[in-house]
Amino acid sequence: MNIVTRYAALLLCFAAAPAAAATYEDRFLDADGVKIRYIDVGKGEPIILLHGGTSRLESWITAGVVDNLVKDFRVIAFDARGHGKSDSPRDPAAYGRQQSLDVVRILDALKLERAHIIGFSLGSSTVAKLLTLHPERFLTAVQVAGAGRTPKEANDPRIEVEASEIARDCISRSRLMRQAPAGKKPTEEEIQKRIAACKADPTFDPLATAASLRGYRDQAVTPEQMAAVKVPTLGIVGTLDHTLKAMQALKEIRPDMKLVLLDGVSHTGETGIQRQPALVSEIRAFIAAQRKP
Repeated sequence: MNIVTRYAALLLCFAAAPAAAATYEDRFLDADGVKIRYIDVGKGEPIILLHGGTSRLESWITAGVVDNLVKDFRVIAFDARGHGKSDSPRDPAAYGRQQSLDVVRILDALKLERAHIIGFSLGSSTVAKLLTLHPERFLTAVQVAGAGRTPKEANDPRIEVEASEIARDCISRSRLMRQAPAGKKPTEEEIQKRIAACKADPTFDPLATAASLRGYRDQAVTPEQMAAVKVPTLGIVGTLDHTLKAMQALKEIRPDMKLVLLDGVSHTGETGIQRQPALVSEIRAFIAAQRKP
């Protein structure tokens, strides 16, 4: 299956967010009536970074990814609608497909014909949808810990449960438990701390986040659609990540996709994949390989 395994657990045990990440200027643009906050830094081939659910563009900054890539690329990261400082519609119809189309709107607004695109988790589902809608706009794609949503997954009844929990409590307890690595489930004290931090965040709108989850149905992609994608694609996932099996299944559907497994790496937390230096190393190597004749 041409799966490359990286032994990251020992080599990357010291990987953590940089002590002092750079500060970048906020910019805003209109995406079909929705204000989108973004940063646009560096020079070179453009790279679009898409963050995970209930997160924001800062996740790429604090993990050191922007600081690394900006040395050689033009890096564009933005808060997805319903996240961070972007507008937060409370209608599920404003999400799903529209989240994917926001990337195209940003490319158009910045007069960029094509770009590399990298998405983590929710962002990876957005990438998957984009590769079926507008493959011509992307030089390469990187799907980090997210294979895209099949119609079955997009209609999973757990989505409504998690959306209701977020609307009520600011976070989804069941989602935290489902995504936590085995043996590392959060304690009740940790959950309460997360709830308090969430409620103290003035930029977080629980009702908008719940609406974005309910909009997942409009982001579904079929195996047949993914099999038809020809954009050079790299998949990266940790061996402790709950999306591992889905990423391996995507590799079966797309044998041309390079799949890298990071040993001992999880979805989020101290061993979360965004915090691993190997993530950027693999991305850089993959992009460089596509340039070779």
